[in-house]
Amino acid sequence: MALPRLGFIGIGLMGDPITRRLSQAGFPVTLWNRSAAKAATVAAATDARVAGSIGELVESVDVIMLCLANTQVVRDVVLGDGGIAEHARAGQRLIDLSSSDPAATRDIAEALKARTGVGWVDAPVSGGVAGAEAGTLAIMCGGDTTDVDAARPLLAPLASRVTHMGEIGAGQVTKVCNQMLVGCAAAAIAEMVAMAEVSGVDAHRLCDALAGGFADSTPFRMLVPRMATRDFEAPSWHLRTLLKDLDTAVAHSQRITSATPMTGLAAQLLRAHHARGHGEKDPASLITAYRGEGK
Repeated sequence: MALPRLGFIGIGLMGDPITRRLSQAGFPVTLWNRSAAKAATVAAATDARVAGSIGELVESVDVIMLCLANTQVVRDVVLGDGGIAEHARAGQRLIDLSSSDPAATRDIAEALKARTGVGWVDAPVSGGVAGAEAGTLAIMCGGDTTDVDAARPLLAPLASRVTHMGEIGAGQVTKVCNQMLVGCAAAAIAEMVAMAEVSGVDAHRLCDALAGGFADSTPFRMLVPRMATRDFEAPSWHLRTLLKDLDTAVAHSQRITSATPMTGLAAQLLRAHHARGHGEKDPASLITAYRGEGK
């Protein structure tokens, strides 16, 4: 049986390796990106083709996949002029790998369903660029069981684990929970490395010293070496993206009346660093704020 035709919108840090893996897995992939050159780069290295418009992509595929920067971009691509809703048809499915606001995700999905009959799976990912390249992402899904089960074979080349968390929006809530831990950890790790350095401790040795203990974690192993060496080049994630996710967490907590004081503080620390011109840098650059380095 022929594999479903996939249309992928959003070729950024994550979309690039994800689309390469989907193409390598044998899926017919059609790409569209606002910056056409990024899509062309992937197409040149794979069997994927580039569509000239969102409409052309949607009309030629069975499943639409998104990996976009934020909630507003998802809304524009799905419901805006020339967007997915103007061209989609019943029988198609949409899998949104973006990290977006849970309530807005439900609203957008309901609007698309009402206009076109297209089913929605919110499927935000965790694991970063390295996980996307290796196919070891953790993917948390929200949606009807039928839609999520249909999405599993398409997500298999990308993930070591796909978990159905509940109805539409539940995947986004789970990603918010993930980012709350990551963001608070990043702020605490920068604070800890700064104190170690000021105390005369070689921060390069912290990973070895704390490996296997309660403080050990993936963010710890990723951030500490970069903080110790001040290596902020070629970031595998951007501070602005983490800040966006923390802001989403705080906004969601306000809607449901659930206190998030630690997340709110981490967001403010990242916001101050962003305001000093570090939004495009690795979150590891937060160490410079504690040490008074740079702007």
